[in-house]
Amino acid sequence: MDLVCRTPHIPAPGETILGENVLTLPGGKGANQAVAAAKLATPGTAVHMIGRIGDDDFGQRLLNGLTQHGVRTGYLTITEGVSSGCALILVDKKGENSILVSPGAMQN
Repeated sequence: MDLVCRTPHIPAPGETILGENVLTLPGGKGANQAVAAAKLATPGTAVHMIGRIGDDDFGQRLLNGLTQHGVRTGYLTITEGVSSGCALILVDKKGENSILVSPGAMQN
């Protein structure tokens, strides 16, 4: 899951700044590629996602997002007691970003 916040600038170490609304967007490089492949696939072509998510709210939203875009999720493992992977993304006025990734279930 991607948590995206626009900021005036990327904070320096120890600096606190105000950002705009936080957007919660299903994402991740593999999931984004699977959705793109499903959108580009010819009718009848199956696109599968192989991976691992946590048994949390983010995991359910990620699973639903993939399914809604026609990605088959039968090979996606749900790991109990572990959070789903999450990226905290700060984007400044110039479009530069700073990303922190917590892999969650992906590291198991």
